[in-house]
Amino acid sequence: MSGYEGSDLFIALLNITLLSILFVIAIAIARLRSLFAIVMLSGIYSLVSATWFVALDAVDVAFTEASVGAGISTALFLGAMLLTSRTAKAEEGITKIVPLLVVIATGAMLVYASIDLPAFGDPNSPANTHVGVEYLERTKPEIAIPNVVTAVLASYRGFDTLGEVGVVFAAGLAVVLLLGFGERSLGATVRQKDREIDTNANPGGEDER
Repeated sequence: MSGYEGSDLFIALLNITLLSILFVIAIAIARLRSLFAIVMLSGIYSLVSATWFVALDAVDVAFTEASVGAGISTALFLGAMLLTSRTAKAEEGITKIVPLLVVIATGAMLVYASIDLPAFGDPNSPANTHVGVEYLERTKPEIAIPNVVTAVLASYRGFDTLGEVGVVFAAGLAVVLLLGFGERSLGATVRQKDREIDTNANPGGEDER
């Protein structure tokens, strides 16, 4: 960690810690077979990712990750899990090796591509010398909002933000349609399914009582 000191050292250690946690959670998700545990760990993964985005000063991305990744997606997965088996089938043979090779190859390409990226916080990087500087200079006189990120999201990238809101709304609507209400709701369907299973497992149970 040479070259880092003070607050920079703390931020570097925080980034390494958060990335290590994400790595451990990803390995646990890949090895687990319980769908409920996988969904819960996926939500935790999204929360840790949101924390890491905050550490990288990407607050808008962190908010989206926390609301969509840990919130709506988790509710959607939990609702879908009630309609299927609680445990994933174990994979054997080549079906376990091929995904691992794909992940290793993709990771190697991403690491190779990251070599050409500018250093973190480099003031001479394209993001800090072109459009970023223009946003900083034009936000106050044009938008009159002190927070540049808010000005970019609400004005300069207004249509993009509107599209993101539409995606969040569609995801929430999908959860509502999946869960349902009244007699045709997901809960009623699951209870009916449990009653049918009990009846098939113990036919004539009412007569025995």
